[in-house]
Amino acid sequence: MKYRVAICDDDAEQREYLAGIVGAWAGKNHCLAEVRQYPEAKSFLFEYGEKKDFDILLLDVEMPGMSGTALAKEVRRDNKAVQIVFITGFYEYFSEGFDVSALHYLIKPVGPEKLFPVLDKAVENLSSHQRSVLVSTSEAEVKIPLADILYVEAENVYVAVHTLRGSYRTRCSLARFTEQLDETFFKVHRSFVVGLKDIVKITRTEITMSNGDTVPISRGMYDGVHAALVKYL
Repeated sequence: MKYRVAICDDDAEQREYLAGIVGAWAGKNHCLAEVRQYPEAKSFLFEYGEKKDFDILLLDVEMPGMSGTALAKEVRRDNKAVQIVFITGFYEYFSEGFDVSALHYLIKPVGPEKLFPVLDKAVENLSSHQRSVLVSTSEAEVKIPLADILYVEAENVYVAVHTLRGSYRTRCSLARFTEQLDETFFKVHRSFVVGLKDIVKITRTEITMSNGDTVPISRGMYDGVHAALVKYL
C-alpha cells in the first residue's frame, strides 16, 4: 500500500527530520510512503488544489502567513478522510485541533516512539474512510467515498446523495441504497438517512448538517438518533 504524506513546516531541518521518521515507519510496516515537503501553507495549497490526494498531513501550527490550523480548515472544507496531525512546540493551540477533527496533536520534540503510533492510527482510519459506493447517474458512474456523504434523501423512485462536492441523483430505493452504507449512518425519517459524523445540531424536529442543510426527524425518533450520535462520538 502507498500513502501520500505532506509535511508542512517553515523549519527545513524539522521537515527533513519528520520525513526520515515517516520513511522509517514505512519500512517497518512494509508499505510505501511518498513524502512531500512544504515550507508554508501557500505552497502546499497550490499543489493540493490540483489533485487533493494526500492521505496524511503533518502540520506545524505556527508558520508565516497562514497557520497550520487555518490550513487544516481549508482542507477540511471538502475532504473528510485526510488524516491531520499537528506538530508544534506550544500547548495552547491544543483545542484548535478539535475544529478540524485532527487525529492527534504532538508536542515537539517528536521521535519515532511518538509518531509511529499516530501513523498506525492514521492508516487504520484511512482503511475505514476508503469504503465507497458506486452511484449511477444519468451522466456517469460516480464513485463516492462514504466519508464524503452527508445524507441521503428519497425522491420517489430516486435517491439524492448529498456530499461536500454536490448532490448525485440515482434511480434506487432508499432501503436498497442504505444497504451499501455502514454503521456511521442512521435513518432519521422515512425519506432521510444521515451521516452521524456530519451532524452539528439536533432538535426534536430537525437535524442541522455540517454544510448547513436541515433534515427532518420523524416523530418519536429523537431519542434513537440522540443515542446513536452519543455512541458514535
